[in-house]
Parts: sequence; C-alpha cells; structure tokens
Amino acid sequence: MTARTMETAQQTPVLQLTDGTDWFTVCELSRLIPGRGIAALLPDGRQVALFVDRAGRAYAIDNRDPFTGAYVLSRGLVGSVEGRPFVASPLLKQRFDLATGACLDDDEVRVPVFTVRAS
Repeated sequence: MTARTMETAQQTPVLQLTDGTDWFTVCELSRLIPGRGIAALLPDGRQVALFVDRAGRAYAIDNRDPFTGAYVLSRGLVGSVEGRPFVASPLLKQRFDLATGACLDDDEVRVPVFTVRAS
C-alpha cells in the first residue's frame, strides 16, 4: 500500500457503535444512503440496522422486528413524523423511532438502540 493510499484510507469516515464499554467500527459512513438501511452483524452475534438521515445523523437500532421476530428492520421504509425519524417494518408496518427505539404504534413496545459516532 502506498503512502497516498494509506493516507486516503485513514481519512475515510467510519461509523462506530459502542457496547457500553468499547467502541468498534461497523462500516464506512459512505455505505449509508439517506432513506435506506443496511444490516450489520455485531461481534456478539446480534444484528443491527443502520440508517443515516438527510442531515447526516446516523442511527442504529436492533434489526429484529419485535412483532414478528424476523430480522428485517434494515429493509423497512424510512420516514419522519413531526420531525422524528422512523423506520416502518416491511412486514406489519409498525413504525419505530430511530432515536429512541419506541414503537410509534404501540406504546408498550420498543427495540434496542445503540449509541453511534462517526470518526
């Protein structure tokens, strides 16, 4: 690898998550496209759904739809209501707040959220 290639690779912004103890890199930030999600496998075997909004804010929630048990939230429809970004499950269409994980259609249900940072 040349010095120029190494320098470019080091400057590529990445998305990182924390498990509460350590930060780890999940993907390059450029892999996220506003309005679309991607799934990633975490070191402990869990799946996470990653999103970025049009302002460049990144979100990470559990990829498992709590209503069906299927790992599909990364393939959901992204939108916003009253300025709150959400993803709607592609199966039964329940909406989950990307910042809090709260289900907007059932106050008793939520999905785990992960703290993210771009570096």
